[in-house]
Amino acid sequence: MPTFNCAGFIAETIESVQAQTYRHWEMIIVDDCSSDDTKEIVRRYMENDTRIHYCCLGKNSGAAAARTMAMKLAEGEYMAFLDSDDLWMERKLEKQIGFMRRHNLAISCTSYGQIDEEGETVGKTIRALPRAGYNRILLDCPVGNSTVVYNVGKMGKFQVPDIRKRNDDALWLKMLKKEKYIYGMKDVLMKYRIRQNSISSNKFALIKYHWILYRRIEHLGVIRSLFHIGYWCMIKVLKIK
Repeated sequence: MPTFNCAGFIAETIESVQAQTYRHWEMIIVDDCSSDDTKEIVRRYMENDTRIHYCCLGKNSGAAAARTMAMKLAEGEYMAFLDSDDLWMERKLEKQIGFMRRHNLAISCTSYGQIDEEGETVGKTIRALPRAGYNRILLDCPVGNSTVVYNVGKMGKFQVPDIRKRNDDALWLKMLKKEKYIYGMKDVLMKYRIRQNSISSNKFALIKYHWILYRRIEHLGVIRSLFHIGYWCMIKVLKIK
């Protein structure tokens, strides 16, 4: 879990992990040089739970660098991703890892709901597709970052592509060069927090990151990159879909 100045939300996020019915987890929190009370809050939880680990980057480097560091430090058979303001349902890991083991899957995601800054539901649910391949992720990524779990033994570890935003999409695309699909569960097992002042909430500000993703990271042609950006703008910015 990468974090940066998330003191207002991180305690609730940590508690959602501690509440998991699946008990065999470790939580690796990588701080991207927060200037608020994030470190002090995390340390209070670490004092009472040895499964929680904390480290801080040497300089502010972005979520991609923090994710990469966390992945390097992780030791489990399965790796799960969680943003420091999102929440897991208490049976999230139990249900998802069971689903993956039953079907011998390398990577999976789940459906999720949306909440506001106060934690109140906004009445919207994003349903996971039964499966999503490389081209589907490129078109309009249907995968919630905090819902993903993958099998490290099957796929190994990854360096998250160095892009400030949309690095989660870039990581899924990288993984899908090893595995054909990300498989989705219909169960709603995560709550995604919508924050008013985040970059992710400003759709127009994200356009440049999509361009970087398509051109610099995935090396798509100009025409195809423009098509994908146009499609994304149509459904996200103009809310046509």
